[in-house]
Amino acid sequence: MTDTAPSAFSDPDRTPPLAQAVPLGLQHVLAMFASNVTPSIIVAGAAGLAFGGAEQVYLIQMAMLFAGIATLFQTIGVGPVGARLPIMQGTSFAFVGVLAGVAATQGLGVALTACLIGGTLHFCLGAFISKIRWLFPPLVTGLVILAIGLYLIPVAIKYAAGGAATFQMEAESFGSLMHWTVALSVVIVALALKFFTRGTLSNAAILVGLIVGYVLAFLFGMVSFDPVANAAWITGITPMPYGFEFSLGAVIAVTLVSVVSAIETVGDTSATTKAGAGREATDREISGATYADGLGTAVAAVFGGLPNTSFSQNVGIVGMTGIMSRHVVTIGALVLILCGLLPKVGAVIASMPLPVLGGGVIVMFGMVAAAGMNVLSEVKMNRRNMVIIAVSLAAGLGLNLVPTAVQYLPGVVQTLATSAVAPTALVAIGLNLLLPDEV
Repeated sequence: MTDTAPSAFSDPDRTPPLAQAVPLGLQHVLAMFASNVTPSIIVAGAAGLAFGGAEQVYLIQMAMLFAGIATLFQTIGVGPVGARLPIMQGTSFAFVGVLAGVAATQGLGVALTACLIGGTLHFCLGAFISKIRWLFPPLVTGLVILAIGLYLIPVAIKYAAGGAATFQMEAESFGSLMHWTVALSVVIVALALKFFTRGTLSNAAILVGLIVGYVLAFLFGMVSFDPVANAAWITGITPMPYGFEFSLGAVIAVTLVSVVSAIETVGDTSATTKAGAGREATDREISGATYADGLGTAVAAVFGGLPNTSFSQNVGIVGMTGIMSRHVVTIGALVLILCGLLPKVGAVIASMPLPVLGGGVIVMFGMVAAAGMNVLSEVKMNRRNMVIIAVSLAAGLGLNLVPTAVQYLPGVVQTLATSAVAPTALVAIGLNLLLPDEV
């Protein structure tokens, strides 16, 4: 390959030969597949849906289908919507804490309604996202991402140990050696592939780890394929499958996370153009990416899908391959859409035992927390900033761990106060604005 080859594909509108474009598109899917479907499984479990049941399968289908559709919003675009860059969209972990709490206490109808409204407001951010970025410096965004990861880590441990009775697992077997053997096999395989291989295997390390854990769980007799046999090959989608139920507290909480998600997308857009073309993202690209983020979230919510956002791991693929073609990612989007229309695929994923999923999310959720720490590493650790970090995390995680501490607050305020993410974000923003800078 000549020295000019990498720059030959720095134009987003240029497509590599099909023999190269299709494998690259599949590589983008493999890198984000496990992370894309996991939030739906967690929120479905929090809502009390039967593990491996038809409703959970439907939510998994919607995660795949609308990740693909939201990606098309980004790569192909409609009017001002879409960055028209190789940005892969997927179901966002950032919303899991808020939505799991809302789904557990108020139901999926409230959670998805909040996503619809939050996504619409997120879409509106596209018009002025550049004007409010100053409210969310690395100190604030890093704190919020760290809080999300720390909130989710106990969920990962619970899954790895075998779940709980609410997930139709035997309480007596919780924490058994069999469960931990399966979970740790996923962790070990994922880490080995990530750090001792390159290319597709490295990018799909967690997915391959889940497959190995799945096979081991099958050998232990932990897998039932009855849901797969009962699932249809092709099915339609249902508008507002859980109805429209408004809750102000849920909407505020989801909207706050949406703003943080929008700022992350701005960063991913800039990283994509830097990695693939060696330039800064234009205002139109940043605005279009934000529009696509919000539209993808709102449309997904109408049919039972969770919020979408840009996936940072796919930015890494652009940097690694040097191929900036948006049409490569479009191929990946079409693969996701196809999977989303096949309930058999969703049923296979839904039949995954919780310890298998637990092993995967131990890595995923730990990486979310690590990503927050990475953002905070850009922050000067003086007394002022350390106080902001301390108070924000104490308020956000503390109230979430002891929700009865605010049991006498009005319903809306109580929902926000115990959501972990919302209080962390609000306290961090407030203190960052109020406390004077240190010389």
